[in-house]
Amino acid sequence: MPFTKTRSAIIKAITSCVPPKQFDNMKDATEFNIEEVKKVVRMAGVEQRYMANDSICSSDLCLAAAKDVMSSLGWKNDTIDLLIFVTQSQDYFLPSNACLIHRDLNLPASCAAFDVGLGCSGYPYGVWLASMILQSPGFKRALLLHGETPTRFSSNTDRAVALLFGDAGSATAIEANESDNEGDEWVFSVHTDGTGYSDLIIRGGGFRDRFPNDRKSCFVHMNGANIFNFTIKSVPKLVDDTLEGAGLTRDEIDYFILHQSNRFIMSHLAKKIGIPSEKLPLTITKFGSAGGPSVPLTVVNGGLKRPTDKPLKLLMLGYGVGLSWGSALVDLSPEAVLSHLVLNTIN
Repeated sequence: MPFTKTRSAIIKAITSCVPPKQFDNMKDATEFNIEEVKKVVRMAGVEQRYMANDSICSSDLCLAAAKDVMSSLGWKNDTIDLLIFVTQSQDYFLPSNACLIHRDLNLPASCAAFDVGLGCSGYPYGVWLASMILQSPGFKRALLLHGETPTRFSSNTDRAVALLFGDAGSATAIEANESDNEGDEWVFSVHTDGTGYSDLIIRGGGFRDRFPNDRKSCFVHMNGANIFNFTIKSVPKLVDDTLEGAGLTRDEIDYFILHQSNRFIMSHLAKKIGIPSEKLPLTITKFGSAGGPSVPLTVVNGGLKRPTDKPLKLLMLGYGVGLSWGSALVDLSPEAVLSHLVLNTIN
């Protein structure tokens, strides 16, 4: 099925969070000569990015963001029914990051908490899961956390990734919609092609190869050409499927929020899909590619113009590692609180 629908929920708040270290590719990159750096910056569009040090994990970034959204909304910890943590850079093999955050927020035992092991496509998948669960009796409030620290698993000598990644976390507060309006729906389209698993992979460190002899196996490897071809082929159809499900045209979408993969790729996608520049917010220049969290990061920091009398129609698109890709067509109300943090201390 090319698309699926859920009863719409309500996005109450989104907070993005980055680590304190800001890295300027043109000034701070020393592993490559300046001409190589200029070429990568020109193509990928990454001028600056935020990098986690060895003491900052995805849970730290998401915990700070979660505390911020709860504080901004006045949500008490005992009112949270669901916690979903999307990440592929978890703190430990076990337990899950969701359990760590459950502890740190002192959430009740009645709160369901679990991790989702997705990367670039993770935010649309997470919103889809949260909206489905919030339709169940007994679930009213959810925290969707999505955090990644890809700079910690990328080699600073690999030009394909070394100048591309930034680190970020996010928290999205979502509430069940108790309106009787049957026309309120969110539309999703989610897909997988596991045959492309090796196009973006960390081969070492897991139980397939627990202690690899070659340390390079513990860093991410990316087949850039295959990822580009997959993206250009899959994402336009993803947009078509989602709009078909919603019965909407491109003109009726206020913003297309793309995973900030690479400016060159996003430029090709925009031309192929027919997205005007004013509807395509870009944050990759300042934050780099933070994987899946780049979607909420862009909602918060992308300069969206928000009317006071109606919600925005956002088509959020994630695509990459897996291979996995997904969309979420949602409403963002004028009352939704958007904020951004720079992490100064470990919470």
